Amino acid sequence: MRYRKPMLDEADDIHPLFHGAPASTEFRKLRKRLVREVRAAIETYGMIEPGARWLICLSGGKDSYTLLAVLHELIWRGLLPVDLLACNLDQGQPGFPATVLPGFLARMGVAHRIDYADTYSIVTEKIAPGATMCSLCSRLRRGNLYRIAREEGCSAVVLGHHRDDILETFLMNLFHGGRLATMPPKLLNEDGDLFVLRPLAFVAEADCARFARAMNYPIIPCDLCGSQDGLQRQQVKQILDGWEAQRPGRRQVMFRALMNVRPSHLADPALFDFAGLMRGAAGPGQFAENAPDLRDED
Repeated sequence: MRYRKPMLDEADDIHPLFHGAPASTEFRKLRKRLVREVRAAIETYGMIEPGARWLICLSGGKDSYTLLAVLHELIWRGLLPVDLLACNLDQGQPGFPATVLPGFLARMGVAHRIDYADTYSIVTEKIAPGATMCSLCSRLRRGNLYRIAREEGCSAVVLGHHRDDILETFLMNLFHGGRLATMPPKLLNEDGDLFVLRPLAFVAEADCARFARAMNYPIIPCDLCGSQDGLQRQQVKQILDGWEAQRPGRRQVMFRALMNVRPSHLADPALFDFAGLMRGAAGPGQFAENAPDLRDED
């Protein structure tokens, strides 16, 4: 879909992916919030290369449907000067409804490619029964998506990870991986020829769920293989849910922290020259009083 001039925000001036949307004020606010937050993430992290082609990776879940609709809305309004190609990778999972996404994308007039790669057989061969398959499955899927992006002349692989995914991954790395790291909104792959983009980085998972439910998109469950994403991620999600219930808005505060890193107030000597600190040579961020002590916060 090509870049267009900006259009007015009228009720009937929407992309076909929004046709049939509820007419309620609540839904209109939700749609505008999603568009605003995705646009903000794209601009904040410099995702746009004018004239580029993006491979939009669709799983058939609520997040990828939201991603697809909002990106097309931005193009429709002349705010995203790139071409989009939607892609679903059929990985050979038992019971996968192979006709759902092709039918939906054709009805919506969305350019797409459906690819088949039986990674399921590889995963079940290498992973013991009852163990979590998600990690290996994800790596194999990513490799195939890189291949498809190169074949289609795309410069970026675009994924539907949202704010909550990013926070959960950060806490999993903190609790179990022994590092401060997460899914970045923009990443260059190891070969240096493809960007990995996450335009939903500012979007709450709950908003994706509300949007997809209101639009009645044909959701494909993510656990067709019978595997779950592991107890660690579920535990982290429960922790975040508990914090959010006690203090609404906690997730947003935590995400802001990921955008406000102070290397001088952490402990990584590779990021900050602690050994080179000299008394009497004051500089930004060198003194402990610049870092508030939050240990007593309830």
